Order: sequence, then structure tokens, then C-alpha cells
Amino acid sequence: MIRTALARAGLIAAATCAATLLTAAPAAAHGADAPNGTDYRTRVAGVTPARPGLTVRVIEAGARLELTNHTGRAVEVIGYSGEPYLRVGPDGVFENSHSPATYLNRTLAGDTALPADADPAAPPSWRRIADGTTARWHDQRALWQESTPPAEVRAAPEREHRVRDWTVPLRDGTDPLAIGGTLDWVPPPDAYTWWAVSIVGLLAVGALGLFAAASTPGARALTAVGVLLLVGGAVAVLYPVGRELDAGAQGVGGVAVGLLGGQVWALLTGLGALAAGWYALARRPAADFVIALAGACLALFAGVANAAVFTRSVAPVPWSPGIARVMVAVVLITGVGATAAGVLRLHAASRAATRTPAPTP
Repeated sequence: MIRTALARAGLIAAATCAATLLTAAPAAAHGADAPNGTDYRTRVAGVTPARPGLTVRVIEAGARLELTNHTGRAVEVIGYSGEPYLRVGPDGVFENSHSPATYLNRTLAGDTALPADADPAAPPSWRRIADGTTARWHDQRALWQESTPPAEVRAAPEREHRVRDWTVPLRDGTDPLAIGGTLDWVPPPDAYTWWAVSIVGLLAVGALGLFAAASTPGARALTAVGVLLLVGGAVAVLYPVGRELDAGAQGVGGVAVGLLGGQVWALLTGLGALAAGWYALARRPAADFVIALAGACLALFAGVANAAVFTRSVAPVPWSPGIARVMVAVVLITGVGATAAGVLRLHAASRAATRTPAPTP
């Protein structure tokens, strides 16, 4: 029975990994390739001169800008060569197919090849890309895209530095406007501390698997692992929801679409951990196998996948980076610890079955 369960676990894990690889390309495209973390903090100071109903904010850890226009008039975002790039107004969001920015801003790296008709001097050719009055886009003027930090950062990486003040020109009819903001280097956290805390925690949770399953302490240990999986699963679901909210998703429907489009594996593993926690608390058959499998998926798809926050100062969530690191640590501790506890209990059960003498005829 134990061997059958382990074989099933291997097949399920292999299928999960294969499915992840097959869906990685479309998932990575969601949220305009938002980073898992960065050391550059982008902030918006506002629009000058101010326009009631025209607001701008930074989303996805600074990867994109979001402009919402409730003025009732069309407002244009100006591209890198002074050409109209985006038009946002009551009739929707349009992009100029002749603007080089239309193509350069499709990826965070700005490495899209320009087509032959990308000519900033050509008359605008507007193409509708979205309903509503909100546009979101990468903007190289608000980003640091070099592979190495600025010279002043390299000289003193332990200090915060103002990299530059930036502006993005706008146009309201014939009136020029500008989005103003700042780009700062923020020293990254001490990743060793976060990993050390996570490792100590997961070892403590894994040690729950050392109690004999048939004993009273073993039963209590299974209950403890079940409760931890409920907590870790809830956190694993909350984290991608936060990422979608930070990316501009609005309402339950908008968050759901975003989760299914780009955060589906984190969502599914979180829900799976919740189910496994309930399964363990109910003392259902094969609970050890279930918590081991759910813990492994939780650690991989919701923990390791977001562990960049341990080494980055800015996280792509609407709460503080410190809270984001605590959440990821909880997921890692719960996931790896539950896996270890489940495997230890399965191993002990297998040894006990081996030692039990066969009944004599």
C-alpha cells in the first residue's frame, strides 16, 4: 500500500511539473512580466498641472504605470521621440501603431524588435486595445534597465540612493502635462536571516513526523500539521490575490481572471493545502501521503516561486515588503515541513509493516 501511494505521488508530481512547463509561457505573459521583486523603488509625485479626474500610480513593484482618466476628455501619453503613444479617454484605450514605444514597452526589458512602420514622424494610426478609461504600460523613463547598478550604488550599496527624477509627458488636447516621479535604489534585505528562520521553522515542523503515528503524540502531531497547512494554504492564496490587486485588478471578477491567467498554480496549491489540512484534521486514510504531496506543491509553487522577496527590497504586493517576506517564509516552512513530516510518517509506517510477521496458516 505504501509503495502504491509513493508511486502515485511520483506520477502526480511528474504530471504537475509537466503541466507547469507547458503552461509557463502564457502564464509569464500575465501582468506584463511583473518581477517577483526589485531593489529599485519607483514613485509617482503626480500630474503637473493637476487635472481633476486624472490619476496615475505605480503598479507591479514599479514595472508599470497606471493612468486612469475620468476627465471626460481624451489624454495622450507621449512616446520616447515626442510622438503620441497612447490615448486614454471615454471611448477606451488606444495605441499608436506607428509609435516605437508601442513595441518597446511590450516587455519589461524593452527588447521587442521594431517593425518597419514604427515611425515616430508618421501620423498616428490608432488601434483600440482596451475598454474603459485605464491604461497600464511599461515606461523606460521610470525604470532602471542597465544590468549593473549606478556608480553611486556600487560605491555604497548599503545606503539608499536617488537614481533620478523622471517625467512622462502627456497631452490634454493642446495642453502639455507631465507625470512626475522618482526612482530610488533601496538596499536589499539580509537574505541569510530569512532563509535561516525558514530552515529552522521547517525543521521544527518536519520533526513532528518523528512521533509514532499510532501514539497520542503522533495524533496530536498530525493535527498540528493539519492546522499549519490550513494557515499556509490561506497565505498561499492571499499572496497571489495581493499580486493581482497590485497589478490593477478590480473587483472579484478582475482578480479571478488575473489569478486564472497568471497565478493559477500558486492558487491551486494554496487551495490544495487547505484541502490537505482538512484531510489531516479529519484523520482520513492516507493522510500522511496527502500532507506530504500537498506540502511539496505548496513549497515549490507558492514558496520557492516567490522567494525572490528574501533578496529584494521592493515586493509586487500592496503591503510592506516585510509582511511579504513573512508570508513567503510561512509558506516555505509549512510546505517543506509538512512534506518532511509526511515522508517520515510514511517511512515509519512502511518499516512497521515490514517488521510485522505474516500470520501463520
